[in-house]
Parts: sequence; C-alpha cells; structure tokens
Amino acid sequence: MPAIKPLPELLINQIAAGEVIERPASALKEILENSIDAGARKITVQLRQGGVKQIRVSDDGTGIAKDELMLALTRHSTSKISTLDDLYHIASLGFRGEALASIAAVSKLALTSQFIGQPHAWGIQAEGNTVSQPAPAALTQGTVLDISELYFNIPARRKFLKSDATEFAHCEEIFKRTALSQSGIEFVLHHNDKLRHQLRTGDLTQRISAILGEEFGQTAVTIDEQSDGIRLYGMAALPALARSSRDAQYFFVNNRFVSDKLISHALREAYRDVLHLDKHPAFVLFLSIHPENVDVNVHPTKTEVRFREPRALHQFIFHAIDKALAAPNRSIDTALPASSVRASPPHALSAYPRSNATPTRTAAQPEGFYRTLFGTGTDDGPVPSMESAITRQHTATNTVAAEQQLPAHPLGFALGQLHGIYILAQNERGLIVVDMHAAHERILYEKLKQAFDNQAVATQSLLIPITLQADNLEVAVVEEHQALLVQLGFEIAVLSPTALAVRAVPAVLRHADIAHLAHSMLHDIHDFGASQVFTAKRNEMLATMACHGAIRANRQLTLVEMDALLRDMEKTERADQCNHGRPTWFEVSLADLDKWFLRGQ
Repeated sequence: MPAIKPLPELLINQIAAGEVIERPASALKEILENSIDAGARKITVQLRQGGVKQIRVSDDGTGIAKDELMLALTRHSTSKISTLDDLYHIASLGFRGEALASIAAVSKLALTSQFIGQPHAWGIQAEGNTVSQPAPAALTQGTVLDISELYFNIPARRKFLKSDATEFAHCEEIFKRTALSQSGIEFVLHHNDKLRHQLRTGDLTQRISAILGEEFGQTAVTIDEQSDGIRLYGMAALPALARSSRDAQYFFVNNRFVSDKLISHALREAYRDVLHLDKHPAFVLFLSIHPENVDVNVHPTKTEVRFREPRALHQFIFHAIDKALAAPNRSIDTALPASSVRASPPHALSAYPRSNATPTRTAAQPEGFYRTLFGTGTDDGPVPSMESAITRQHTATNTVAAEQQLPAHPLGFALGQLHGIYILAQNERGLIVVDMHAAHERILYEKLKQAFDNQAVATQSLLIPITLQADNLEVAVVEEHQALLVQLGFEIAVLSPTALAVRAVPAVLRHADIAHLAHSMLHDIHDFGASQVFTAKRNEMLATMACHGAIRANRQLTLVEMDALLRDMEKTERADQCNHGRPTWFEVSLADLDKWFLRGQ
C-alpha cells in the first residue's frame, strides 16, 4: 500500500476547482460576487467562445492592495470572515477564499487592481502553480480579472465542456441572476466582441423588466410582505403567463441566488390552485432574513441554504404568494397582455371597486332564479318564474346601460350564449367571453374550500335517495370514513355488500351527477388516505367535487342566469382561472373591434 503523503498545493487547488469551478459560468459567478462585495457600481463582462477562451471582468470597486494581490490567489485567504462566529453572520456573497485560487490553478490568469489610496495600480499573473510578483500596471480604478484558456492544463476536464453556445448560455444565465439581485449596479455583457446586455442602474421593477421582458414587468403581481424580521418582496407572474419550463424562476436569500427545496415547495403550493397542469410560474423574489437564521455554508457552490425555522418560513412564503395571487391590487388595463384578444389576468376582478349602494334590481340582476338552479347567490323575494324571467331578459342590456351600471361590474352584462359553452357579455370596455363551466367550477371550488375550512359544508337531503352499485373498495371506504364523508357534506349508507345509498350531498352540488360524484369521492378518499385528505390532498378532492357540480356544456341559460354567474365571478377569489389553471374569460376591447372593422379609417 502506498505511503500517506500530503498532496501538492497545485493538485489541491485543482481538486477544489473541480468542486467550485465546474464550467466557465461557475468562474464567472465567483468573480461577479467578488466585484459586488468590493462595492462596484459598474461591472463589465467580456467573454470569448462561451467563456472557455476568455473571461474578462472589470469593475470600479475598492480594489485590492499591492501586498494582498498574491494572497488573493492563495486558498483560504479572505477579507470576509476571520472567526467561527463570523461564519454564522455572513453578509457578503463570498467568504471561503477558494474561488480565485481554484480558478488560477486551471487557467492562465491576470489580476490587475487599483486600490483606493495607492498612487497607481498593480498586477500579477498566474499559470498553473506559477505566480509572478506584483508589478506596476495601467488602471485608473477598481479591478480587472482576465482569465484565459480555462482547463488548459486538465485536458480531460476540458473535454467535458459543451459547445461554445451552450457554455455561453450558462454564463448568460449567471449574468442575469447577478444583475437581477443588484439593480443599483450597472452591468454590461459582451460575447465575442458583440454587446449582449447593457443594464443601466434603476429600480427593481426596471431591472426585472429589462431581463424578463416588459410584459412580465407590466403584468406580474407585486409582492411585499413582512413578518417577525423576515421580508419577502419582488414580482410573481400571473398564471396566464406561466411557462413550460422553469427558466424564469429566480429566488434570492439576502441577495444570494438559491435553489432550495423548501422554498420551491412553498411556491408550488401557492400556485397549485391557479396553475395549469405542467406549467411553471415565473417569479423574481427576494427574501431578507437575519444572517443568523440562515446557513449559507452548506454547498461549495453556495446555491443551497439551510434555515433555522424551515416550517415557519415555508408558511410565510406560501401565504405571501397565495395572498398576492388571490387579490392583487391591479386593474385590467395593467394586468392583461398586450394583444388584440386579451386573456384574463388572475384575480383582476378583485381590483375593481365595489359599489356599496344597493342597485336597483333589473332583469339583468335578479339572483333568485339562479339560486334555485345552482344553490348560490342571495334572494330577497319570491323566485321569479321562468316565463317572467324570459320576458324581462330581452330588455336587460338596454335597461342596465340606461342606469349606467356597467362601470360597477367589470364583467358587464350578458348578451347571450355561444354554442352552449360560452357566455357573451358586454362591459364598458368591450366584449367579454366567459367559459361558463370553467367559471362556475372555480366559484363552487372556492365556496367548498371556505365551507370546509369553517367546518360548515351545508348539506342537501335528497328527496329520493340514489342507489349505487358499488365494489368492495367503495363499500369499505363508506364503512371506514363516515366522519370524513359527513365533513365533506355527504350522507352515504351501505345497503348491501354491493350497493350504497346516497341520502345527502353538499348543497352547492345538488344538481350534479350524484352517482358519478359519489364514485369519484370514494375513490379519491381511498387513493389519498384519510390522514392526507385534511392536508395536501384536500383541495384535490374539493376540486373534483366542484368539477362535477359545475354547469355542463350545452346547458341553456337565460340572461338572468348568465348575469348571476358573472356577479358571482366578480366576488370570487381566483375567478380568472378554473381549478386547473385555464383562463375563465377573455376580453376584446371596442378599440380592437373598431380596428377589425376599419371604423374611423
């Protein structure tokens, strides 16, 4: 067996480089963090061949003193920490003192710096294990770090690098992350002598818009929540602008980009009710937390962290995002994408002012008839007959316009149905198209969630119980989970080993296909397990119930019923998406309609 002996310093640094400097983007990240820690107000990055041939970063920071230049390329030499206690109060981005030494071990490096107070700049060069003595250099301010031929002395490692285009894409992503976290710093990026990004200093919204696009900046929900010394702020995209990949998800802890499972789960849960299937939300969010409550010394790349109170932080993030998505302070003008046909933004309805005055009841507004059909709404008089409702509905729109009630209702008033699927309505801006099933599904879902949380799911006894043919699984669920079924608003009894009787259902779902609904609920309870129904899987069950109870396609509605559905949408949180994240309504403005028909031209 070979004798134990210490490794050469160069090999130690090369091993460290394998952990810290995985590719050119890793080197760029470490250098940018050093520039930020040095107080730079402008940082310029120049890359060649994706950063493999050259990475050159110049800044106007405080610089490095002549006597510290060689130390800067020595492992575990840093100005950021000096004691163990400092490690638990880290406020800087860098702190280990490994990055420059690791980079120097696998590249040809030139470091030039003008330290504040010194008469001129000094520079050193490093190649492998050879480092020159400091020499006078030409530089008026800050630091320039020029790295070339990355992994020139480790050809096997260099072969693992991808194409220049791929490596540049990774570098550009690091550049974007860093620029997002520091809107008060000007950033410039060149690749192969071509300008790719020039980001002027500005506020956070301006920086986010510059990187993620104007549409994101104009339509995303602004978030700013604080609790017990923790602050979450930034912008989160509306569900209508969700993406097919996670390429626009940026989360920073004390301005450090992190990829954390706890945070990701909290965000995913907050979007669960409004995000469609495999879509992913876009966001730029910042968490400010006392350094004592977060450990950043977890992983060599410093993108993983550990929190002192993870459960409380999870709930804080979840509720902050959920609150913002449920009722953002926005209007349709700023929340809708700029296109001819405008998709509904999440929860834009809640931004409209509510009228406190009791409006005069017209044919477009009575909800009594709607209540008998769907079990919702209010009724302040006898239920009008079908004949009287139909007679009055023909003058509904004109009556409403005459009373100038359109501004009080963002979704306006119904004009009719299209193919038994869509409701056409007019508001003060133009034409509204509503998917009646999707909209009603969301309304029922939110009512069920609220009732379930308050342990007040109203039930409706069936005049004639519905008998179901059941398998052994369904019979077992009814026998074992009676308390849960009651809490969900169901009364189901076992008639025989192969038959069940449904005697009561949730009142808001009494017009659903009861047999189909009951079968689905019993299988959901079996699949999820009783203990999980009250936590993570609860909403999935309630969403299934709402889907079964919502208006079906080809159900003919009167204008009265359509208007009542529109009013319910206006007072329901998240009414702009169905339970699967699809939009429930679209708008076409009068201006766009005029353009289509060349009016005024």
